[in-house]
Amino acid sequence: QVQLVESGGGLVQAGGSLRLSCAASGRAFSTYPMGWFRRTPGKEREFVATINWTGGITHYAESVKGRFTISRDNSKNTVYLQMNGLKPEDTAVYYCAAKISGSSASTGPYDYHYWGQGTQVTVSS
Repeated sequence: QVQLVESGGGLVQAGGSLRLSCAASGRAFSTYPMGWFRRTPGKEREFVATINWTGGITHYAESVKGRFTISRDNSKNTVYLQMNGLKPEDTAVYYCAAKISGSSASTGPYDYHYWGQGTQVTVSS
């Protein structure tokens, strides 16, 4: 079992920055890839970023590439999403997720087994 708790969401003006954190507990954090996804009302869950278990491999959605950075600190059992240059279209509930089978990062939400409760990010224009 893995428990995930996100924090760091909030209201920010366009062009601003936020850093999301996701604290994990349970199964050994350093052994599995992590991902960030987001959802807006009426839309499917959307891939944002993923990172492998060492932190050495990352992938991003085209819409956030160059603005968002995913990282992890295995000593703190935490994964981060640094979001810079925020746009109104980034407004969503952001979720972190854990992929406990296989060591490769994945962009597909159905590859992930555990999810946090989500944190709201609102970007005003």
